[in-house]
Amino acid sequence: MKRWYHWVGSVVLPLVVVVMGVGLAAWKYDAIQEGQAASAKQPEPMETVTVAVAKEIEHRQSTTSIGTVLALRSITLKNELAGTVREVRLTPGHIVEAGMILVALDVSVEDAELKAQEAQAALAKTVLDRRQNLNHEMATTQEEVDRARADVDVARAQITRTKAIIARKTIRAPFRARVGIADVHPGQYLNEGTLLTTLQGIDDAAHVDFTVAQQVAADLREGELVEVSAGTSAPVTAKIVALDSRIDPATRNAVVRARIEGAVHAPSPGSSVRVRVPVGTPRKAVAVPVSALRKGPQGDQVFVITQDKDGRARAHVQQVESGAMFGDEIVIHAGLAAGDRVAASGSFKLREAALVSIAGPGAGEAERRQAVSLQ
Repeated sequence: MKRWYHWVGSVVLPLVVVVMGVGLAAWKYDAIQEGQAASAKQPEPMETVTVAVAKEIEHRQSTTSIGTVLALRSITLKNELAGTVREVRLTPGHIVEAGMILVALDVSVEDAELKAQEAQAALAKTVLDRRQNLNHEMATTQEEVDRARADVDVARAQITRTKAIIARKTIRAPFRARVGIADVHPGQYLNEGTLLTTLQGIDDAAHVDFTVAQQVAADLREGELVEVSAGTSAPVTAKIVALDSRIDPATRNAVVRARIEGAVHAPSPGSSVRVRVPVGTPRKAVAVPVSALRKGPQGDQVFVITQDKDGRARAHVQQVESGAMFGDEIVIHAGLAAGDRVAASGSFKLREAALVSIAGPGAGEAERRQAVSLQ
């Protein structure tokens, strides 16, 4: 009997285990098949994006330099002669016209000397007239007439000299300009060469001086355009009008001067500005929105939108060589052709071969119908 039970246990028990394993496997297989069937009935996930078309442009690389805005006419105003200030018309920030008196020094001594010299000149002229009349009557010599004429010339020269001194003590605006900060007051004694103020000319244009590397300067020409910007203000265009004839041996840089037309839009003289300078020759490229460019471990890439065999829009990764950014667009030098459609807004959600729904102006009627049917 024991042998019988031992035989039954050694045969039946493994058989039961095998039958249970087969049953579990059949049940798991049926569950997988049911899951796959349910998944097949679900629509493929779709991401909504906007699409932009790569457009062909002629792009020229650029570099950035720091420049300084200069007025076309700018001077530091100083007095030529020493003296006491009698009158001041220096109001910081005000505009003065050419010829307007800015500072007048005391000239009372010169005025008195001028009156004495004018009287002396009148006397010398009277003596000369008498000598000439006597000479006609042979009552004097030609030498005395010449001496009298010389006295007249000397007297008139002294008058001219005194008038010149008075004029030099009256400081006038040499051109239409804006007055800078001034600290000059009536009664103040000024030594010769005292700084009075600065004058910045009011013109319809302004200059911008900046430096570039000698390699960049070699490709620049007069008449080329550069872009000037200061702070958050909108950039303005300037035209190159001069290039320095020498390279600084210490920095290997050259000074370039550009002219901004319409100085009302230019930064104030002395301002520091950024200057975008073209480099090299223009070449063909394409431009796409900045939002279309993705940064990855393999480099820059975009998602190109194409249609599969069923006519559905799908996204495919495309490696590209990106360049400079201008505004809300970026230059693509390689990897894209003009006319290619790329995902713009929403491209961060995409993966290779992802099904997409195109929103906005880039969506075609067929794509909209496809998106509705799939959703």
